Amino acid sequence: MTIYSQHANRGKSQILATYDGPGGVASSTVTSLSTPALAAPIVYALNRISALTTVPLSVFDRRERRVNSYPRRHLIALTDRDARADLLRGTHSLWYEYVCLELHRALSDLDDAMSVVPPPVLTAVNAELETEARELRDALAEYSEGVPAPETENRRDWDFGRPFVAYDGGMEMLGIEVREQLDRLEDGISSQERTQAVKNLRELATAHARRSSEQATLDYAPLSIFPEPYDSDGYSLSIQAPNLGKRDTEAWEIDICRWEPDDPDEEEWSSATGIAAVRCELPASPGADRLTRLLDEVEQRPALLAKWAETQIGATLDGTEFVVTRGRDD
Repeated sequence: MTIYSQHANRGKSQILATYDGPGGVASSTVTSLSTPALAAPIVYALNRISALTTVPLSVFDRRERRVNSYPRRHLIALTDRDARADLLRGTHSLWYEYVCLELHRALSDLDDAMSVVPPPVLTAVNAELETEARELRDALAEYSEGVPAPETENRRDWDFGRPFVAYDGGMEMLGIEVREQLDRLEDGISSQERTQAVKNLRELATAHARRSSEQATLDYAPLSIFPEPYDSDGYSLSIQAPNLGKRDTEAWEIDICRWEPDDPDEEEWSSATGIAAVRCELPASPGADRLTRLLDEVEQRPALLAKWAETQIGATLDGTEFVVTRGRDD
């Protein structure tokens, strides 16, 4: 609903809120800080909060060939700190609960950014969050219930299907493709399986967010993390959550793979296939902390992958608790 930016003004860094208003695009000052370094993390967090809050209210939930609205319960977390824990407890759908997880993270990042600013700035930013939440509620009441929004000079307009937000290059998960991929994962699963799938996604996404590696990607079809560090001699790691509803993939899987050329006679490979060397099948979730440690270990010591690929069935990957359950020839 709002895009935030910072601008130099009289020796300070001014944070502006830009939004659609009755007369077109308008801006207002949120607060000013002494340096751009203090303003930048606040602007970044506010843009994420605005996007994560607004987009679920601006699209339809089309799972199971139906057309429904997504919940609005995440709105309260903008102004009620005690409600933030609820962002991590829901089971509505994979995509919506992923949005709530990222909103919780963005609010925590805003707290960190605000911990080093003067009290007046804290007051101003909290007032901005209250304004954003109130204006969204008013707009939603007008859209869904026909209750006219208050006519004010600084009113922030909202249109379903056209959220005015900054994706900032890092909000891929708010796009149609990711939402549809996660929706497809829910096809045919029970409510109990959905609850477990949401938990799995939270653990994967949390581990991915905490990692030190820039080479690890979070994938959604299937739910997995795939790090391929430099200097790994063609080896890679794959961490995959269970594909619930499919009997052959009920366990968590950690694979050590190596790229092999499709044509071994080629001097320069034109194509290659990832071949699993060893696999660790886990009867229960390893937890976000253990996954983060595994990702960081691979990032810091990529040569470990080649060593792990030689691990015998029944032995643990060196330095970890993960037991190899399948070898390459199984």
